[in-house]
Parts: sequence; structure tokens; C-alpha cells
Amino acid sequence: MKKILVFVFIGFAYLSSVKAQDSFDPDELLVQARELIFDDKYQEGRKIAFRALDKYPNYADILILVGRSYAWEGKNDSASIYLERAIVASPDYEDGYIAYLDNLMWSDQYEQANEVLARAKTNFGTPLPNAIRYKESRLYYYQDDYDQAYEIAEELFDKDYNEEGLLGYIQNLQRLKRTNAIGVTYDYDNFQGDLEPWHTYSLYGRTQTKVTGSLIARVTQAYRFDTQGTLFELDAYPSLGENMYAYVNIGGSGAGFFPKLRFGTSLYYSLEKAWEVEAGYRYLGFGEATHIFTSSLGKYVGNWWLNLRANVIPDNGKVSTSANFQARYYFKTAEDFFSIQLSSGVSPDEENRDQTQLLNSYRARVGYQQLVTSRFMIYGYTGYSRDELSADTFRNDLNFTLGVEYRF
Repeated sequence: MKKILVFVFIGFAYLSSVKAQDSFDPDELLVQARELIFDDKYQEGRKIAFRALDKYPNYADILILVGRSYAWEGKNDSASIYLERAIVASPDYEDGYIAYLDNLMWSDQYEQANEVLARAKTNFGTPLPNAIRYKESRLYYYQDDYDQAYEIAEELFDKDYNEEGLLGYIQNLQRLKRTNAIGVTYDYDNFQGDLEPWHTYSLYGRTQTKVTGSLIARVTQAYRFDTQGTLFELDAYPSLGENMYAYVNIGGSGAGFFPKLRFGTSLYYSLEKAWEVEAGYRYLGFGEATHIFTSSLGKYVGNWWLNLRANVIPDNGKVSTSANFQARYYFKTAEDFFSIQLSSGVSPDEENRDQTQLLNSYRARVGYQQLVTSRFMIYGYTGYSRDELSADTFRNDLNFTLGVEYRF
């Protein structure tokens, strides 16, 4: 009898041991799988995830993780299988729809993405969760419906929706959706000393083409040094994909204080975490040609846009530099902002200052822009600059800028 009891006890102990070895915590496996997948070890991470799915086939977070891992590898069809399972298992869990929409948009499957979005609207009702609403805006963007995409993005911005890069996305939509506009700008430079004030008027028109993106024609009429001159310019902002666009400028004038020929180009690229980088070149054809290499680094932080620009000017074996820092704080919309600018030297893109004075100049400006109606915008700036003309000669300038724009 004692032997039988011993064998029974050993048997129970063995079965308990086997059961303990076979049991596991799916949440812990999710953490392990996520760490591997986020470290680009997709197959190793999925092996662990599949172990959990064998016993918990409707665990939505694991299904989403597996689906995203396939999407990040570009295996979009495999990703859709698991993301479909995720929203079927948890039809009221927004993360599944977000991942599914990402995968379908990345693979240009916009019709299927619209179907998934319709299912989200059925399950969540109105209003949609902000995160899904943002994906709806992105879906409109991918389908070139920039007006609808912008309307949703502005609505989210007004709700203080915290999405990394939202402000930069809205500004990109502004650039893409603006079709036609005309505007007028007036600059007044008041100098201390004997120099008469400068008056500068600019008239511009803007439209949109598939090749050039935003296309701007500008005529600038300036009165300086008891004479006058006219500068003609053309700007274009062609799109080079979702994350990249270019800037191209060409212009010319017969006036001595404007360049006979000016040319400029830049490439802008949007990085992760709301960073933007730019590299470009400017040519200013005065009596002697001036070559300027420029680059900038920008960052969107909440309602702020911060940008630092550096200009490098080679001249007869020497290299000179100038710099510019700008900050904008956006209010209710991404068209209403306060700005501040601090700079040394003169930016090669400024039209209202003597382009030959690129160095030993310091400037501070503040400004405000307001979209009064959907068609009418006003803006104004004021600033103070101090230019070194020679070792002991300085020119101080109090500048005012006013502008209006009408869109149609």
C-alpha cells in the first residue's frame, strides 16, 4: 500500500512538473517578441509570437505585432492576413485598424484601405478615434485629395491631437493644395544717417501644376539710391515623393542693386521624429558672381517650428559663413503664426536688402501671419539690422514689411 501511494505521489508530481513547464504567460511572450522584432529580428520574434498564438489565437496585440513585422519587411499580403484576424478578434480595438490601414497604404492598396476604414466607421461610429481619423487624412493624401486630407488634419490640430510630425504634414498639404493666389508685399527700410529710405513693392501670382508643384511668378520694384529697378523671378516647388520636394528659383534684373542673374535650388527631405533637412545652392550674378552653398535643419516640436540655416560663401580661396535661426509658433491653424528671426549675414533669398552685403551683418525680426478667411491672408514683419560696410562704417536699418494675399 505504501508503495502504491509513493507511485501515485510521484505521478502527480511529474504531471504537475510537465504542466508547469508547458504553461506560459502570453503577455511575457509578447514583450519578448516585441523586443526582437523592434531589433529587426523578425523571424526570431515571430517564432515566439506564434507560440503564444497557438494557445491564444485571438490575442489582438500579438496578431498586430506579427502583421506589422511582415509589413515592415514589405510582405504586405502576409501582414494583411494577421491584421484582418486582429480586427475580427477585437472589432472595437483601434490599434488593429491603424496597423491595417498603414499596411494597405504602404502597399498602394487604397480600395482595400477604404473598405477597412468603412468597417472602422461602422464599429466606432462618429466621431472616429483621433488616431484612425488621422489615418483617414493620410488615405486622402495618398489618393491626391489634399483638400479633404487638410480639413481632417486641421481639425485634429485644433483638438491638440498629439501626433509626431502633424504640423509638418499640414504644411506639406498647404503647399500641395494651394492652387491659385495673388499677393502684394511692401517693404520699407529706414536708415539712420544720410541714406534715403528704400521702398520695395512685390506683386506675385501662384498656381499649381503636376510638374512644377507650386509655381510662383514674382515682380519686385525697388526704389534705392535715388534710382529704381525691377527684378523678375520664378519659383517652383516640385514634389519628389512623399518625403521629398525641391525648390527652384530663377530671376534677373537690369538694376545695379539686384543681380543680373540669380539662380537657386534646394532639396528638402523629411526624416523621422518630425525632422527636416535641406541642402542647396544659390548663384548671384552681380559684377562678380557669388556662389553660396546653403543647408538647414528643421524640427517640429508641438506647435513650434524651429530652423537653423548655414550659408557658406567661397571667395578667392577664402570661405565665409553666415547663419540664420527662425522659430514659428502656430496658433489655431497652421497658417496663423508668430515668428522670430535672428541672423548674421544676409540670406541669399532676401529681396529687400543689398545682396552684396552678405557678411558682418546682424539682424532680428518678429512677425505675424493670419488667415482671416479661407481666401484672404495678411502678414506683417518688423526688424532691425546692423550692417558693417567697412572697418569703421555701419549702417542701421529699421525695416517694416506688410503683405496681403487673395486665394481663388
